[in-house]
Amino acid sequence: MGLRSEWVVAMLRVVNRFWRDERGIALILVSIMLPAIVGFALLAIDMSRANNLHNDLQKAADAFALAAAAELDGQSDAHTRAELALATLVDNTHRFSTTNTQTPLTSDNISWVFLKNIPANDATFLNPTTGVDGNGVNHKSSGPDETRFILVNVNPTDFASIFPASFLTNDVNSNAMEIGATAVAGFGSSVCEYTPMFICNPYNDMDKLAEAMGGDERDMMILKKQNGGNNAQYGPGNYGFLKTPDGSGATPDITEMFASTRPEVCYAQNGVETSPGNVPPVNDGINVRFDIYPNGNKYDPAIYPPAPNVIKGMSVKKSGKNCSYETPKGADASKYMAMPRDTCLIGGTCAATGSDRLGDGAWNRSAYWSVNHPSTAWPGELSANASRYQVYQWEVGHPTSHGTEATQPQCNSPTTDVRRRLIYVAVIDCKANPVGGGSTAVPVEAFASFFLTEPAGGPPNADIYGEIVDITTFGNGQTLANFQRDDVQLYR
Repeated sequence: MGLRSEWVVAMLRVVNRFWRDERGIALILVSIMLPAIVGFALLAIDMSRANNLHNDLQKAADAFALAAAAELDGQSDAHTRAELALATLVDNTHRFSTTNTQTPLTSDNISWVFLKNIPANDATFLNPTTGVDGNGVNHKSSGPDETRFILVNVNPTDFASIFPASFLTNDVNSNAMEIGATAVAGFGSSVCEYTPMFICNPYNDMDKLAEAMGGDERDMMILKKQNGGNNAQYGPGNYGFLKTPDGSGATPDITEMFASTRPEVCYAQNGVETSPGNVPPVNDGINVRFDIYPNGNKYDPAIYPPAPNVIKGMSVKKSGKNCSYETPKGADASKYMAMPRDTCLIGGTCAATGSDRLGDGAWNRSAYWSVNHPSTAWPGELSANASRYQVYQWEVGHPTSHGTEATQPQCNSPTTDVRRRLIYVAVIDCKANPVGGGSTAVPVEAFASFFLTEPAGGPPNADIYGEIVDITTFGNGQTLANFQRDDVQLYR
């Protein structure tokens, strides 16, 4: 019994030591956890591969969308140019796909839809094929003139995971998935250092305005302030003002911006906000361009200089900062002539346009030339139908070739910028987007440069005479080049 008891005790001691011995426990735990560790490692690798593949596809979608959006300027061939950009400008390679690995993505691997607008909330689903959002609203555009965005969908590509999901589900397809990407980019245009003014499209039609911009000849336009109180609707040829950066509608603030050579303000084509209240005359701000300054030294000519050509059919009365001009009388009347208005507007309504504020481009060039340049023949570089702005530009380059009235200002030093006789306006379709006396957010059809042919009138009528030189959509005179900013950006 004694030996047997000692043997039992010894065995118990061995078992107890073995039970308490922790050496090698890590190996046991690792052996148990190894499948899970390997599984998580494979999942991490798969997630990294899938994320890299998605990044490659997303970069391609972004590049395609941006390349196409840069062409969406509203012109009739915008869709054609956008699709050509999709076909030729982008060449992105993607990796980690099961198929087509390291094969460049082309327009054959994507689909797209042109949009007129996009949902306000980025979380709202937008169907990449139809352009219909999750609320059933159709955002697809009906043509290039209203297209502002493009949605690009990169066709999903196959991706196979390393993690053996099929081992857990007995589904051989569970290791495979598809990964794609979408992007929405849009085109916008804005102008900066721009006079805060809008006009209602005098043609009531953008195509007709574009047609009138063809060739050298330009129709005379008489811009009229809105009359009839704050609630009266603006009509074709009416002008009004846009809100200033600080929201001011005060007459002195708006007038000062017209006098300035570089108003500190920007406006976007997708929408501007009109200034509320009755339209004030701004002739004091406009007429400094003609060397006509209001009394009281209100505008310093060193800061608000006149244009290099101020011919306006007036004789100078006295020199000095507050230069005074007057309409010549008697025998002197025949020695002075401002740029004539269109002949059909002199008697009232123009038969060709049926309007008392829109001419037909025919004005008495020969009479103007004989008065202001009696010793110079009509220049060969000017066409027979030269616009008033083209004649003005020639005169700037030939300041000594004049009649009684000097081309350059006689009281103050002019700027050398030939565009000083231009004001800049936002053209609005007031028929489709009614504008009254209140503050209204409206889209812009185009931005335009407007050449002043004579000083602006004061109250009560405050009419402004001139011709449109350039518009952002169709013009080619480059008078808007320093103001316009084309903005292409990703929205989704």
